[in-house]
Amino acid sequence: MISKYFINLEDFLEGYRHIIEDYLINKQKFTREKGTIDGEIFFIDGSRLDFLEVVNTNIQTKGKYRYHYMNKANEMVFRCDNAKHYPGLKTFPHHKHVSNETVLENEEPYMRDILIEIEKLISR
Repeated sequence: MISKYFINLEDFLEGYRHIIEDYLINKQKFTREKGTIDGEIFFIDGSRLDFLEVVNTNIQTKGKYRYHYMNKANEMVFRCDNAKHYPGLKTFPHHKHVSNETVLENEEPYMRDILIEIEKLISR
């Protein structure tokens, strides 16, 4: 059920308060199982994650997602998404931008994967 998904995601974010300064979340429920959650997460080093998840809790994969992580100068550090514009990748449509020119194969990430990566970057 989508309401539980929303609650679980926000509870999960609370577990990362050691690196999260604040966050803004928008939730839209379409049916009992379908909805979107998006927002911004602000980190203690001035960096920021903009994200969107289109979720159907009846299936394992997200219909659409993007996790766009930027440093304090608003420069992209990485972006994971499933826009269908790199059909040659083995993980199509899932991919990761690590620069404006470089795109890597990437399995569908979950918020925990993204936050673990950000946590490592902030800890450096």
